[in-house]
Amino acid sequence: EVQLVESGGGLVPPGGSLRLSCAASGFTLGPYDMNWFRQAPGKEREFVATITSPGGTRHVIDSLKDRFTIYRDDVKDTVYLQMDSLKPEDTAVYFCNAVSGYYGHDYWGQGTQVIVSS
Repeated sequence: EVQLVESGGGLVPPGGSLRLSCAASGFTLGPYDMNWFRQAPGKEREFVATITSPGGTRHVIDSLKDRFTIYRDDVKDTVYLQMDSLKPEDTAVYFCNAVSGYYGHDYWGQGTQVIVSS
């Protein structure tokens, strides 16, 4: 069974850090571009960051690039989102997404909740 499983969310105070993980099972991440999205309460899902395959070119949206970092470990079939200096407005469910134009695949995880609050 093909799955993406996110982990690492939780409750963190403002200014804190979290590292989200997204692990693949049933397939290998190597050929896939990997993305993180988030959806805050009452808002639409928004794109956060991407890392390509091959090459590992990374892009984080401008409003987050000073605080968030995306990276991947294809040996572990895992992609990460390092989030620093978290703010209450970062509160959201974070989703990872694997895309392969070559295979025509578009996989999503179930999401992990991040709450930034004192």
